[in-house]
Amino acid sequence: MKLLVIGSGGREHAMAWKLAQSPRVTRMWCSPGNAGIGLERLAANGREVECVKIGAEDLPGLLRFAREQQPDLTVVGPDNPLALGVVDLFQREGFRIWGPNQSAARFESSKAFAQQFMERHGIPTARSEVFDDPVAASRFAATLGGRCAVKADGLALGKGVLLCRDMAQADAAIEEMLVKGTFGTAGSRVIIQELLGGMEISLHAICDGQRALLFPTSQDHKRARDGDLGPNTGGMGAYSPTPFLTELELERVRREVFEPWLRGCREEGIDYRGILYPGLMLTATGPRVLEFNARFGDPETEVYLPRMENDLVEVLEASVDGRLDQLDLRWSPLDCVGVVMASQGYPGQYPKGKPITGLEEAGQMDRVKVFHAGTGRAGDQLVTQGGRVLVVTAWGRGLEAARATAYEAVSRIRFDGAQFRRDIAAKALG
Repeated sequence: MKLLVIGSGGREHAMAWKLAQSPRVTRMWCSPGNAGIGLERLAANGREVECVKIGAEDLPGLLRFAREQQPDLTVVGPDNPLALGVVDLFQREGFRIWGPNQSAARFESSKAFAQQFMERHGIPTARSEVFDDPVAASRFAATLGGRCAVKADGLALGKGVLLCRDMAQADAAIEEMLVKGTFGTAGSRVIIQELLGGMEISLHAICDGQRALLFPTSQDHKRARDGDLGPNTGGMGAYSPTPFLTELELERVRREVFEPWLRGCREEGIDYRGILYPGLMLTATGPRVLEFNARFGDPETEVYLPRMENDLVEVLEASVDGRLDQLDLRWSPLDCVGVVMASQGYPGQYPKGKPITGLEEAGQMDRVKVFHAGTGRAGDQLVTQGGRVLVVTAWGRGLEAARATAYEAVSRIRFDGAQFRRDIAAKALG
């Protein structure tokens, strides 16, 4: 079986690593991939995963490649190609592809659509409204006392959310998006959302158009610095499972969030096949959905897939083919912790081309996998190429053991200006 994986980050490295373990996969390409993905080998025949220099948003280039190589399944990692309609394009050409189509991807590509969908179908969420006028947006923010999240409607690499504690911050955030246009067209409309209190967690479910199978819980760490301080990022680390939802509470989330969401999709003719990833706030009055994502989370993928005991190829095929009712998801009882090592300055401007050392030493540790997110090559040397550079992942019996192993592995890796949070998973340990 031949696979094409679209994307280049830590999420796609984790997906390629897991897919390569399938005995059915005899050849795999990743477009464009990264330096770490190109080091993976297929379990079936020892062949390397091949990185192809075609951007994830270059839909014509991806289609040409698919016509040449005839992959049996294409797997889409990032949100942008989904929003651009890569699934629709490949399906029209007769290729099997995994991920939501363009209509379904609106749950992430338009926060306004997702918010209004939740309101239509009674899915518990925060009080919010959509604006393109800064004066009206400010007026609504004032009704919340300035305690709000100002969110770009479109895709902004996970950074289009500004959290505000007072009106001065709210007005500054509104001006940043609607007046200065910092987020480009993604911020030409904004959602002003009530700031909810509670514990935030990430849920994932794989969907096949009719049903949704829930993953275990996980928790991302969005802020750049320890103690949830600093600017929002694409995620500085994650762990799974979390201790914050009992089985009874998870059943409530299934009943109040996923069941009405599935009903709403059926009523509105949305054929959703892929991952649905709602960010969830556990408030004093029950769970509230903050937003939906239409793909695997990053860095959540890097702590989910080491725990998944199924063949990922079979899981994705069941999602594409509408037969998740024939599948039981199986999960390791081990805890998993992933720590992001980022470039100095991230999520703002950051340097590139810094040599990375210690990867081999860290990678030889038991129950450790280093996923590459933003790496490249300068001759024979691995170098930094992105804001988030690596996701250092470890698993073990108990969260403390997994966490200690992850940070021990981090301590063995070096590059100039490396920054990382030292409190990943600390909330779960009290």
